[in-house]
Amino acid sequence: MVPQHLRPFFWDVSPDGFDPASHPQYTITRLLEHGDQDAVGWLRKSFTEGQIKEVLRTERRLSRRSANFWALVYHIDPQEVAALKRAGSDSLFPAA
Repeated sequence: MVPQHLRPFFWDVSPDGFDPASHPQYTITRLLEHGDQDAVGWLRKSFTEGQIKEVLRTERRLSRRSANFWALVYHIDPQEVAALKRAGSDSLFPAA
């Protein structure tokens, strides 16, 4: 069940039937992208730093702005952040 204060961030799921712990990738992505300070505090208590970093390294659906911000917060090289790579490329800046 989604805690009451997080329900606005999960507008596309049934908050009574959704278990955030069962869907860590989705939950972490959603709160990194849309969460406020309270939501991020809950996120950090509910998931490990390793889980959050793994989402940053693998999740392409984060906006470039959010991905860059969280890469700075978690000290992750931008080249390791999936959302900062171009589709089909392993580099941030493909050769011209």
